[in-house]
Amino acid sequence: MPPASLSARPGRLRRLLLVTGGALTFGVFGLAFVVDRFGQRERVEAADAVVVLGARVLPGGVPSGALRARTEKAVELYRRGLAPRLVFSGGVGVNPPSEARVMLALATRLGVPAEACVLEEESHSTEENARFAAKLLREAGARRVVVVSDPYHLLRARQYFRLNGLDVGTSPALETERNLNAVDRFYWTVREAVALLLHPRVLLARAPTPPAP
Repeated sequence: MPPASLSARPGRLRRLLLVTGGALTFGVFGLAFVVDRFGQRERVEAADAVVVLGARVLPGGVPSGALRARTEKAVELYRRGLAPRLVFSGGVGVNPPSEARVMLALATRLGVPAEACVLEEESHSTEENARFAAKLLREAGARRVVVVSDPYHLLRARQYFRLNGLDVGTSPALETERNLNAVDRFYWTVREAVALLLHPRVLLARAPTPPAP
């Protein structure tokens, strides 16, 4: 019969793995709940600009459902007088032209004057959306923005814009397939939670300190 200390070791290891797995699972699904609840709510007030994050462009330069929904939401905010300009952020993906340019074409067809729109056409990720758009905004003297994207995407997007020194509100494009389809909503929300947990610097980013009066 093996010594008690050796026979007990596999049991302790199993318990440790179970506890660790449970903690990770709770962390992912707990954060996924926070991501989902955050994304479903409007968090807007008057801003210097509305920033619209790009999504897939279909063959022939046709906006995907997500790209169309995000642009329409931004146009709605512009019509409400929330901000004097729209910033469209997104580079060229699989199909040209750039996501930003497709959003611009749609927004102008919906009545937004071209001179109220700014294009950022170099980004290919959320981190680049924030970094490149923030550079343009700071050069224009903007400090507060409202970011428009799919609900599942908004918490991470806000955090990246905070890391780039901007005060950020968020507005969800609710009429997208990834939000209306329950399976898609679950998958993309959990995926976002994992992404945030893997990047704690982003998850913990705080709003910038306002300048002294």
